[in-house]
Amino acid sequence: MERIVQKERGSCIGFAFRQTIPVMLGYLFLGTAFGLMLQNAGYHVLWAFGISCVVYAGSMQFILVTLLTGGASLLQTAMMTLFINGRHIFYGFSFIERYRKMGKAYPYMVFSLTDETYSLLCRTKIPVSVDENQVSFWISLLNQCYWILGSVIGSLAGQLIAFDTTGIDFSMTALFVAIVVEQWQEGKARLPVIIGFLSSLTFLLLWGPERFILPSLSAAVCILLILRKRRGSQTQSST
Repeated sequence: MERIVQKERGSCIGFAFRQTIPVMLGYLFLGTAFGLMLQNAGYHVLWAFGISCVVYAGSMQFILVTLLTGGASLLQTAMMTLFINGRHIFYGFSFIERYRKMGKAYPYMVFSLTDETYSLLCRTKIPVSVDENQVSFWISLLNQCYWILGSVIGSLAGQLIAFDTTGIDFSMTALFVAIVVEQWQEGKARLPVIIGFLSSLTFLLLWGPERFILPSLSAAVCILLILRKRRGSQTQSST
């Protein structure tokens, strides 16, 4: 029985690893970029390891380097984190029931939800031969491990070799652009992307780059919910 369980677990890990290879390549590079920035700011490898384990917030980690070196207050850091990573709240809405069924793994799944992990969990078609909950867990865990490894590598490399880190924080933006392009090419529904783009552009012009994320996400979600409700009402009336 124990061998069967280990075999099933091995199959889940193997399947999850194959799905995460693209994220691994991106996270190792981005994590290395973060480690280099952190080391350049005067924080050694234990900081890189600890932040990537406890914070694990992608773009917010890059901004955290600036906040640490600039002596930002706790309140300012908390508000900045809310504005930048608050989008994950909206991501989580679609996974609430799915995560609740995962038992003890539920808190970690909520913590480890990133843009790339969300994208993988949405698009991956899990075969019946492997356990869906285990695959979801290992996808999330492997992705964080890639990020931690990249952060440590970058920090260690920064100790040994002098790097010019100017512009390296743009790597996270480049990854976001790649994800959007991929979703646009593979997705059939274009309306959500268009609404999200127009909403973001509107609030960016109104409120500026530091405060537009949460309002634009809220507006886009409200618009989509209204359209969905109207479509449902039209479907019921036609039947």
